[in-house]
Amino acid sequence: MPIRDCRVIAVEGTHASGKTTLVHALTSHYREQGVHVACTGEPARFSPFMEEIVLHGKGTFDLVAELDAFGAHLTTQLRAARNQTLLITDKTLLNVAAYARMLLPPSDHPVIDAMLRLCASTTHLYDAVLYTSDTFSPWQPGDRFRDKVADQQAELDLTLRSAADEIDLPLTPIPRGLTTAERVSWVSARLAQTGVQPALA
Repeated sequence: MPIRDCRVIAVEGTHASGKTTLVHALTSHYREQGVHVACTGEPARFSPFMEEIVLHGKGTFDLVAELDAFGAHLTTQLRAARNQTLLITDKTLLNVAAYARMLLPPSDHPVIDAMLRLCASTTHLYDAVLYTSDTFSPWQPGDRFRDKVADQQAELDLTLRSAADEIDLPLTPIPRGLTTAERVSWVSARLAQTGVQPALA
């Protein structure tokens, strides 16, 4: 069920798995095919709370920062879909909740459980969720937003998959080891086969 008249494709996976690269490559591919398409980035990177924690070293991840990221992620996707035929999103709402579950103490879990219930009730907003299983080096020069979680790829991967099972969010795994061009080709063929891809110009 699309957001209004916009089909929504999410690219999900742990950090440094090629999600953002694939999002932009897919967006370019469909734009070249004449599809009215847009993509979303990572709203958490523009959060003043995350900026204080990650860039200025003030405190650590907490419930306020995660709730802000959760709300921004949902709003960004809903607003981006308003006037498009196709929206390709960098991660699902579940990704934010999975990070929160992994990073925050048990005392915050009742709120995280509520976040997961909202994720479960809005899975229909995604027409397809593509899962990237490759892992590239998380240590990217100049990208300090990854520093605090760089060594937690395997843990987040398990947390994401477990949470997706928990809320019945179907994941479509992308074969490992493909180049970006091969990923785009595989994804577009898969979306066409399953009827998710919008009509091309």
